[in-house]
Amino acid sequence: MNALRRWIRREPEVRVRVTVSAVLISGLLAGALYAAVMALIHQHEANDLERSLARTGRRVAALVRVDRLAETIDTGNVELVQVVDGQRRVLAATPAMKGRPAVDFPAPGWDDYRRDGVTCQASGDRCYLTVAIRVDHGPSPRVVYSLAPRPGLMPDPLAGTVLALCVPLIAGLIGYGTWRSAGRTLRPVNEIRHELDEITASDLKRRVPVPSHDDEVARLARSVNATLDRLEGAVAKQRAFVSDLSHELRSPLTGLRTELELALSDPEATDVRETLQAILKSTERLQDVVDDLQAVTRLDSQEGLIREPVDLHELADQEILRRPRRTRVTIEGDDTVIVQGGRNELARLFTNLIDNADRHAATTLTVIVRNVPDGAQVEVIDDGSGISPSDRDRVFQRFSRLAEGVHRDAGGTGLGLAIARDIAAAHGGTLTITDREDNADGVRFLLRLPES
Repeated sequence: MNALRRWIRREPEVRVRVTVSAVLISGLLAGALYAAVMALIHQHEANDLERSLARTGRRVAALVRVDRLAETIDTGNVELVQVVDGQRRVLAATPAMKGRPAVDFPAPGWDDYRRDGVTCQASGDRCYLTVAIRVDHGPSPRVVYSLAPRPGLMPDPLAGTVLALCVPLIAGLIGYGTWRSAGRTLRPVNEIRHELDEITASDLKRRVPVPSHDDEVARLARSVNATLDRLEGAVAKQRAFVSDLSHELRSPLTGLRTELELALSDPEATDVRETLQAILKSTERLQDVVDDLQAVTRLDSQEGLIREPVDLHELADQEILRRPRRTRVTIEGDDTVIVQGGRNELARLFTNLIDNADRHAATTLTVIVRNVPDGAQVEVIDDGSGISPSDRDRVFQRFSRLAEGVHRDAGGTGLGLAIARDIAAAHGGTLTITDREDNADGVRFLLRLPES
């Protein structure tokens, strides 16, 4: 038993379960079929025996009617025959029935001449099929009783034994076929599993084999490969993100280290205020990077977005007035523009767009907030040098900064526009860059948000 349990644990669970189920079901069906066949054989044997008894009874009844019946009846094939009168006296009998009392079996009714049934009182504890034939009518009607031992549950032992042996044979053949078929069906699954076991984070280019036939296993393999494609892309994106993050953190950390080393190398010649201001600037840069990273993490995990009615015009006005700006900023459009969204997230979106435009604008910055038929529209327009059409999608990538932007302003983290687009996407909206409607120099950021 322990060896069987170890074998079951070692073999694939699905294959064992399917095979055991097939064996049990086929065994039950074969057993039911065996019982039905044996019942049919038993019934057929009983019917044949009843017909033989009836023929013998009719033959003896004919002899009784013509008074040609001797006291001892010779039937040839039926050994148990009695002729009984109305007073239950035995008038004649076969040698095997000599000396026995009258058969205790009801005679046929007045409107019938034959009655069939079973009696268990003819001899010991055995039961007999009995056919009673009425010979005549009158005050003392005579009845011919023909008896034979009732067939057992297995009238033909040889045939019953052969059929009984077929039950486990059929179940075994079906189980073997199911085992082989399940093995062939699950072989591609095992190959997929082995391939997945060997795939590691450093070898994500490998893919699982796809069976040639289009079935559930093939569709599973294609889904696994599609998942591996997404996983490979996510890992590549994560590695690039970590690499870019290391580069972004290196600059402020290097600035901090340099200022501290200069201050320690010659404390007397160091301007403490100037050194502290430089350290504070590098610290603020680090703080900006950390804040942006926290925002990226929340957006990637889809956490913290609590939707509520937000007035975009009021929110834009607050973000513009939150701190002094390098350029002149104006806000236009409808006085009230309500959308359903996260107040903190939308505030950060406005901050990132306005700060970016303020860094790159020449003199003026305009924010236009409008109601549109399918929601809200926000435009952030600056009069800077603009962005070429080929770079308009690239600026939304994380840690992506154009060369002219870095030359003009090194204070950004490279995450602001990426976070702004992610916030827009989280609200079911879009954020794109288009040409200014007046064809003047500069950049026009176009934000569209649905009503809810």
